[in-house]
Amino acid sequence: MDYNVLGYAIFITVIVFIIVVVGKICYRNGNIFVAELIPDHLDLCQQINKSLLVSYYLVNIGYCAMTLIGWETILSSQQLVEVMSVKVATIVCILSILHYLNIYLLTNTIHKLIK
Repeated sequence: MDYNVLGYAIFITVIVFIIVVVGKICYRNGNIFVAELIPDHLDLCQQINKSLLVSYYLVNIGYCAMTLIGWETILSSQQLVEVMSVKVATIVCILSILHYLNIYLLTNTIHKLIK
């Protein structure tokens, strides 16, 4: 049994699911957050939020696909679970950092952008 191919399939399925669910939650809550930052520009708020969602999907799914290159050869089911855990945890940490970075940048630069 080729554990690497099985690991790739499980990893891509799990990570795309996580990315899509987190993206939908951030998009839904982001509309309210951005509208609060720029109360008189609702169209601009929605366009900013849509742009953030598309960028989020492209960066994260692209990065996840690129991480498949660096996988070591997996020889057992135990090693498969360990590698999957590390890879998924790394992606979840990166997602959280990107999310907080976006919030920080929006709250600190949005008023400068619209003036």
